[in-house]
Amino acid sequence: MKLYSTKNKAFVVNLERAIMEGLPPDNGLYMSKIKPLPLTFWEKFEENSFQENSFQIAKHLFEGSISDEKLAEITYDAINFPAPNYLLNDEIATLELFHGPSLAFKDFGARFMSRIMQYYNGDNNQELIILVATSGDTGGAVAFGFHHVPGFSVVILYPKGKVSELQEKQLTTLGGNVHALEINGTFDDCQALVKEAFLDKDLNTQLRLSSANSINIARLIPQSFYYFESYRQISKNIRKTKDITYVVPSGNFGNITAGLMAKKLGLPIYHFIAATNVNKVVPDYLSTGEYEAKPAVRTLSNAMDVGNPSNFPRILDLFESNSKECSTWNNVKNEITGIAVDDTQTENALKEVYQNYNYIIDPHAAVGYYALKKYMESHANTYGIILETAHSSKFKPDVERILRRTINVPERLAILANKEKVSIEMEVNYEHFKNQLLSKFLIKK
Repeated sequence: MKLYSTKNKAFVVNLERAIMEGLPPDNGLYMSKIKPLPLTFWEKFEENSFQENSFQIAKHLFEGSISDEKLAEITYDAINFPAPNYLLNDEIATLELFHGPSLAFKDFGARFMSRIMQYYNGDNNQELIILVATSGDTGGAVAFGFHHVPGFSVVILYPKGKVSELQEKQLTTLGGNVHALEINGTFDDCQALVKEAFLDKDLNTQLRLSSANSINIARLIPQSFYYFESYRQISKNIRKTKDITYVVPSGNFGNITAGLMAKKLGLPIYHFIAATNVNKVVPDYLSTGEYEAKPAVRTLSNAMDVGNPSNFPRILDLFESNSKECSTWNNVKNEITGIAVDDTQTENALKEVYQNYNYIIDPHAAVGYYALKKYMESHANTYGIILETAHSSKFKPDVERILRRTINVPERLAILANKEKVSIEMEVNYEHFKNQLLSKFLIKK
């Protein structure tokens, strides 16, 4: 598999380098030309398991970069929990992506990536330090994915006071090779610190660094797998008669990028809805053609509080146009509708889903539900699938306040509640961050 930088397509690397580096040296993002899956894949698509289809997709994309035997082992081990569609009514479903160890969709990517990285790390005797910025769920999934994996340490940067209590416990209580930095700033500040570290030549000569955000292609690829699994569960009659539309609660735009990649691979998705909270940089772009990053605003759907989505350049790359008749902007807005939702609308959506369907969604999926209902007002033939990206109990105080009922917390999350939080509080200062990394890890080199 050959990958290029979104900032310079002439800069080409192999899969191992793209994954282990995380980012190209020019601060672009690694991407690859997506070729449609062969007809042989579709011949067995319906009967194959989620794991087998995932392996076949990875095999197609990786083009022999990893042996079939090893790639199958990695994929079957990583994708070892389900991704079921839950039907709310005849035209709306949720795709439950919270059945993994950290109760969030990030588990699919984090587990797959950790196993790929362990394979490529081999017997290297210098520790690989995984840097990850999180607005909520990424950090927990990566922490669980790499916890106690030999040869790796994880450094999680999260915005102080801007993640839920149980999300924070997932970041700060595992210990061992997992370290949490509590940043007095926003998610965008955390992300900027991580990116600067990758571009710091001095730091990179002293430490081995890599990324576990969806800026790393190894996180992004497995997120395409569950779109195929979801589509496989839709009845053939609905596929033939309805416009299959995926509603993706979006912050850093990795999840919807993975869905667009799935469509490029040949999955017959009709349309995507990028459902954001009031941090609506991308919906504004889709409306005006102008992209303007802005400071993130805090909302109920905290994992989507992103003012400069990292993966957006990948979307532009997927739909890049060389035609004067049809611009990249036109190509993108033909595939995606952007709808922004405020906190009041989010709360109303959460209540409506509970009252109408006796189903409890989290605030991010509530954003998706509201956006879908808005979209369906003018698109009557839609069959909408909302990505339910995290278990509602991760946002227990807000969900209980909104619904006025107790939310049960799964045991694997509940046991964290009484564990002691261990984190280092830091200001948004790159030199302080760099010195923290060097003081903690340089001695281990």
